[in-house]
Amino acid sequence: MKETTPSSSVPNWLTRFAAALKKGDAAGAAALFADNGYWRDLVSFTWNIVTLEGRPAIADMLTARLGDVRPGAFVPGDRDGWFTFETALGRGTGHVRLKDGKAFTLFTALMELKGFEELRGETRETGVQHGAIQNRVTWTDRRHADAAELGYGRQPFVLVIGGGQGGIGLGARLKRLGVPALIVDRNLRPGDAWRNRYKSLCLHDPVWYDHLPYLPFPDHWPIYTPKDKMGDWLESYVKIMELDYWSSTTCRSVSWDEGRREWAVTVERDGKPVTMKPKHIVLATGMSGFPEVPRFPGADLFKGTQHHSSRHTGGEGWAGKRCVVVGSNNSAHDIAADLWEHGADVTLLQRSPTLVMRAETLAKNRALYSEAALAAGITTEIADLTTASMPYGALPQVMRPVVHQIRREDADFYQRLSAAGFKLTFGEDDTGIGPMYLRRGSGYYIDVGASELIADGRIKLKSGVEVARLTADSVVLNDGSELKADLVVYATGYGSMNQWAGELISPEVADKVGKCWGLGSDTAKDPGPWEGELRNMWKPTAQENLWFHGGNLMQSRLYSRFLALQLKARLEGLPVEVYGRPSVHHRA
Repeated sequence: MKETTPSSSVPNWLTRFAAALKKGDAAGAAALFADNGYWRDLVSFTWNIVTLEGRPAIADMLTARLGDVRPGAFVPGDRDGWFTFETALGRGTGHVRLKDGKAFTLFTALMELKGFEELRGETRETGVQHGAIQNRVTWTDRRHADAAELGYGRQPFVLVIGGGQGGIGLGARLKRLGVPALIVDRNLRPGDAWRNRYKSLCLHDPVWYDHLPYLPFPDHWPIYTPKDKMGDWLESYVKIMELDYWSSTTCRSVSWDEGRREWAVTVERDGKPVTMKPKHIVLATGMSGFPEVPRFPGADLFKGTQHHSSRHTGGEGWAGKRCVVVGSNNSAHDIAADLWEHGADVTLLQRSPTLVMRAETLAKNRALYSEAALAAGITTEIADLTTASMPYGALPQVMRPVVHQIRREDADFYQRLSAAGFKLTFGEDDTGIGPMYLRRGSGYYIDVGASELIADGRIKLKSGVEVARLTADSVVLNDGSELKADLVVYATGYGSMNQWAGELISPEVADKVGKCWGLGSDTAKDPGPWEGELRNMWKPTAQENLWFHGGNLMQSRLYSRFLALQLKARLEGLPVEVYGRPSVHHRA
């Protein structure tokens, strides 16, 4: 993509753009975009997360929204392409990429609401009232009183269902904005969603990518965080950020009261039912739904152990045993390697081609999140916003050259995997792991060691076959071969996050909202039509006052800001007019 020099041309383009907006000239503003230009807006113009593709779509949005938004105060930033701006209700950050003097991509994001800014720095609370005060109410007194009241006598404005990394990060954002929010989770302690996984699990993304809002990991933190260490960090975070968090709490019923415009939620806490009436519910139950366990003929005859990867605790006790792992994505590789490390005889059953990229190679190509980036002044926030500034529709043309370079760099690695019989893919359009994750959230493995075990045969491989049936002591494949087995692990993934809406609320609400995640790329597991954004994530859905929050740690950190701002605006009664609100669906 040919770009003009931002240092000279961006201020000029921004001046013309601001002038067109000030005049209410939607067509004139749209004319400043390339024919195939994009405008990605995070809440600031649309009260939505939406990408407008092409001049007509941009002009339509501006025609509908300029009167309410009243944008102005556009000021170029210190970094190329960046600028700040204001709207009637808030302050924002933006970025533009120019192509032959026209905007190829424009990014706008609401960063804060006027009059409702977070308290920080010079505006932080004093924390104590100095002087001699009888019957002083201390911080501890206030925390205990608030904990005893919220969810009982005082209703949360937002109920966050799910207390993993997503719910915790969002809870911190809401706390800082003064939004009464309660997080509920069925696990015993914050962080248990990580602790309860198989023992060898580590984060596959590096530390620079994984910070939580406000509280980055210390600079001695390991690059790849072990899962129990992550669990402890989340538990500490809940305490430090003073989040209202109910553990060991199970949702029993959730229903929408149309007349009162609020939810009725009954949970079980400490063995007793508690009914709450929050205005908004956020499902932060993870981007995956329920475990998908295949139902193979003869499964009831199998005399060994069989379970889904979500129930696999580790390789201990399987030394000398024959283990079959069905699947070939992250969990399958991790579990297979862990079993091998504990002395098991392991066979990985690969049913379809898998995208594999080495963790070290990915880290090298994720330059925004690194020590070098920090040294160059690229903070986590700058990295996050830079990543967000690229519309999903433009990603393929950006990612194909990167994938081709990776394939050249790691050609020997891929050749050895292929020689072992492993079926590789780099995406249907050779765009790699990023677009595949956005489209389907699965289909890949970030290699942290298992690929070498497969390449040299220490982990056995059966590829391009399906399970035909199970017998008392074996897995029979559709090519007629048979794998003797003491353990079968189904690393076969999860359903859509939408399933949680169906389980906790109703199938009707799940159908109304439709599919969560995916872009509508019309590739495998991501049916069309094209939407250009992740379906139903972090933005209004077809069900009033129901929101979804999930994704990896970077996405949770970034988009929790915009979800929290949307909820804060509603708490304060600001005029929120959603542009591009999703239509009602009838099948998830």
